[in-house]
Amino acid sequence: MLRIDIISGVPGLLQSPLEHSIVSRAREKRAVEINVHDLRDYTTDKHRKIDDYPYGGGAGMVLSPQPVFDCIEKLTGERKYDEIIFTAPDGELFEQKHANELSIKKNLIFLCGHYKGVDQRIRDELITREFSIGDYVLSGGELPALVMTDAIVRLLPGVLGDAESALTDSFQDGLLEPPVYTRPAEFRGLKVPEILLSGDHNKVDEWRSGQALERTKKRRPDLYKHFKKKT
Repeated sequence: MLRIDIISGVPGLLQSPLEHSIVSRAREKRAVEINVHDLRDYTTDKHRKIDDYPYGGGAGMVLSPQPVFDCIEKLTGERKYDEIIFTAPDGELFEQKHANELSIKKNLIFLCGHYKGVDQRIRDELITREFSIGDYVLSGGELPALVMTDAIVRLLPGVLGDAESALTDSFQDGLLEPPVYTRPAEFRGLKVPEILLSGDHNKVDEWRSGQALERTKKRRPDLYKHFKKKT
């Protein structure tokens, strides 16, 4: 079973997404154990502060090293972690290949950044991987941690109802998914492509492959170029 520990200064932001949908189902099936740690429980400050002003001046507050070191050292003293991940706007762009890689690990820690940033000593001494989910700034690392957790958890064995579902998602083979349709075969004069109603699985697979290529070429030329290089 995969264990994920998420460290946050505002743990309330994490509650609802972890208690619904795929992630909740995975927890119920004991495919994953997810623990949320409130950084304020680890601070030695009598006012439960976890941040302070940056040396050298400037706007914003910086996450203090003391509660983060104490929290992570407590966790790593109890078990070995495969990765200690910091969610940072200047981190490596999180992609499907990373979700695949992390889904086969045993123990992961996510440290959610907040305020202006975290004391650099935390990143230098504790963090093993840094990820960003895109070129924009959020108020904290809680949402990126949830995004990555969801991407990882849905890959765990037995979590999804259809065993093939995760394997055919967009990006798994480097391409976007082809169009999908469901009943009725005709709706307001709009018809499902005849090939999907043919019952010929080989032709359907061929059509889907072609559509995936065309959609990727049109919508994500960067992915298409990378895919063509590999093939």
